[in-house]
Amino acid sequence: MSQDVREANLNDWKLREETAESMIPVIGGLYRKNSIVLSVYGRAIINRSVIDIIKAHRFVRQVEKQELSVVDTFPILKVIEALGVENCHIDIGKMAVKFRNEGNGASIEEFVKAQLETVADDKTASGEGRDVVLYGFGRIGRLLARIMVEKAGSGEGMRLRAIVVRKGKGNDLVKRASLLRRDSIHGSFKGTIQVDEENSALIVNGTYINIIYAGNPSEIDYTQYGINDALLIDNTGVWRDADGLGVHAACNGIAKVLLTAPGKGDIKNIVYGVNDGDIEESDTILSAASCTTNAITPVLKALDDAYGVENGHVETVHSYTNDQNLIDNYHNGDRRGRAAALNMVITETGAASAVAKALPALKGKLTGNAIRVPTPNVSMAILSLNLNKEVQVDEVNSYLREMSLHSSLQKQIDYVQSPEVVSSDFVGNRCAGIVDGEATIVSGNRANVYVWYDNEYGYSCQVVRIAQQLCGVNYPAYPLVAK
Repeated sequence: MSQDVREANLNDWKLREETAESMIPVIGGLYRKNSIVLSVYGRAIINRSVIDIIKAHRFVRQVEKQELSVVDTFPILKVIEALGVENCHIDIGKMAVKFRNEGNGASIEEFVKAQLETVADDKTASGEGRDVVLYGFGRIGRLLARIMVEKAGSGEGMRLRAIVVRKGKGNDLVKRASLLRRDSIHGSFKGTIQVDEENSALIVNGTYINIIYAGNPSEIDYTQYGINDALLIDNTGVWRDADGLGVHAACNGIAKVLLTAPGKGDIKNIVYGVNDGDIEESDTILSAASCTTNAITPVLKALDDAYGVENGHVETVHSYTNDQNLIDNYHNGDRRGRAAALNMVITETGAASAVAKALPALKGKLTGNAIRVPTPNVSMAILSLNLNKEVQVDEVNSYLREMSLHSSLQKQIDYVQSPEVVSSDFVGNRCAGIVDGEATIVSGNRANVYVWYDNEYGYSCQVVRIAQQLCGVNYPAYPLVAK
């Protein structure tokens, strides 16, 4: 290799580093002042390092078969800054590729302005904000707190005001702060956490969060904490019907309740991206369904829309959960009493039948089962389907890849095509499910589609999307995609 080639590569890297460094204050300013969330092909670039931003651009070559550099997106970012738009999500990576492919001689300023011309008229997000309370602070509760603090932006979105827990022995507040700060699976919290012992509160990246100790929902008057018209997210799973969750709704200061588990009875089970249109203003209690239902329903909807699903079976290979025993011990459930980290455990799942609550067209068409395996996070659903028409592997994969990039399900479906990926590669993935294209098997009208999902983080992101809609801060995304 010649010296000229070496210097050319090094100079190119220095240019990208310098450009990414220049992007960071612009990205931060648009987020804090204008409530604009920026991404590159779904990879968030808010509060990210120079290397993270460059890697997000590098990812594009895997899905678009063309390179994208910060040099391509920085001019678009500057135009967005000059336009002064507010309250929206903008994927500058997709906008740069779209400009490259469809610019038709327009300047960057003209193109970006045309792409964002509907922002001012879009009333999807009010920008006024809403108080939020977390009831419970376990695996899902702590991830919800992380995500909501990350999305605090200008402070006009969801405002995490309080967390309700039962008081533990010892130094409870410090221990809960430590659990939020350090996570064995998802890593350290990106930010600062201060403990206000005197007022029983945590200050997380500037967000002041009251810690309320209570043994029962009916004990709490949230207005005493300055909380009004709030959304309460119950992540305990203790109450799953309208009567139980209705105790939350009856509390002063609470307007709506969202359950992070499958709801029972007439409670609407919402899989965001699929049936969030069923949410009505009059709904006071809603369910975000289960992690598995969220992972498989968007992919099933996409396949049913394109090919029709005659029937099928869903086999879930699921990481162990806190419901199982660490070592052999008594458990009410069949087989779940055996040591979770040592055994594969066959158990039941209601996810296959629960799909029908969000996607009625598949009612009675799916069966399901689950195998709990000795991994702490990230699961897989194997969709074995009989379709209404014969298909080819490349056809199915191309279609699902397109849905993951340029459809209304782009935040629910991710797509990967690599012979080397394993479960730990998907820790922290924000999509409900990730289609593994290398694993797809097709024979005639029979298709086996493998869907990975971070059953903790991906699900929590789906919960937050519902919460944003309920709070009126569900910002429109650009470039626009077909519904």
